[in-house]
Amino acid sequence: MNRLVSWKDSDWVLIGILLLISAMGIVQIYSATAGTRFAGAHVRQIYWVLLGITVFVVACFYDYHTPLNYAPWFYFVVLGLLVVTLVMGEEVAGARRWIHVGGQSFQISELAKLAVILLLARFFGEFQAGEVTLVDLAKVALAAGTPAILIAVQPDLGTALTLVPIALVVLFLAGLRLRYFAVMVLACLLALPVAMHFLKPYQKARLATFLNPEQDPQNSGYQILQSKIAVGSGQLWGKGTAQGTQTQLRFLPVPHTDFIFAAYAEEHGFFGVLLVLLLYIIALLRLVETAQTAPDASGTFLAAGLLGVLAFQILVNVGMVVGYMPVTGIPLPLLSYGGSSAVFTWFAIGLVNSVRIRRFVN
Repeated sequence: MNRLVSWKDSDWVLIGILLLISAMGIVQIYSATAGTRFAGAHVRQIYWVLLGITVFVVACFYDYHTPLNYAPWFYFVVLGLLVVTLVMGEEVAGARRWIHVGGQSFQISELAKLAVILLLARFFGEFQAGEVTLVDLAKVALAAGTPAILIAVQPDLGTALTLVPIALVVLFLAGLRLRYFAVMVLACLLALPVAMHFLKPYQKARLATFLNPEQDPQNSGYQILQSKIAVGSGQLWGKGTAQGTQTQLRFLPVPHTDFIFAAYAEEHGFFGVLLVLLLYIIALLRLVETAQTAPDASGTFLAAGLLGVLAFQILVNVGMVVGYMPVTGIPLPLLSYGGSSAVFTWFAIGLVNSVRIRRFVN
């Protein structure tokens, strides 16, 4: 006997955690932008979060197999939009990453993450071969690599790299043999010297700064040094909301976007950091549980793909602000300011919740 779909089966723990992180992000954005030219960003973030919650509800309402059925079409539309972005997108600081629609800017690269997750979830959901071959590996590399290249030439190397963990997690679950993983790692290592020639001067400077930020403390090393000072100055309990000296005195660059975690650490200290990291860990574990209990393979790969990209973003952003990762433009999910990122995260979580509430349906 089939059991009807019920909203009671939603992952209310995950939903509650994401709502809490979103609220914490809005407060932190307000604190970091008060009295600056970015003042009022927290109000816009509220609108984006509300839109995100709306698309979350829509995604939950529909069977997740519906977007999977249209995954190839969605994927090619996103590729087209990435090309349009390169040709007609708004240029800011030498980069074309946004498209203007109705007075709002949208970052199409966020849609690319969803497009790759859906396409790979559909492909491996219908996978019948028994083991992943080199041909299958090439298909995955093409599916993830094509949008990654289009994003990298915007240039936005950080966002382009977020497509890599999606492919790796999906391939791992699909049963890719370890020797193929070894070949992939070796190929990447051999390609590094070649890839360095295609990096922009500021990207090369970021890599050099990562290795030794003290060599240029007033220019390329400034961001990471000020970030580490902000994190350390928070000590155990922090300085309080809107009381951080590094943040409020504007020593910390872009404290509401890429470096919001440093601003948060300064104002809320070690225990505040421990709280937000614990929330993220619980959220990721809930995604693991949904992947394990999914009613079919496509649901498993859908949840796992989102798990991969969110875990990567959290790891890189937090590692960046404490000096263990190079500086990239990867936001901290739902905590950093950004409408496209917030809407993508909530919509993707809605699809995963659609998987969860249908886990008892035969």
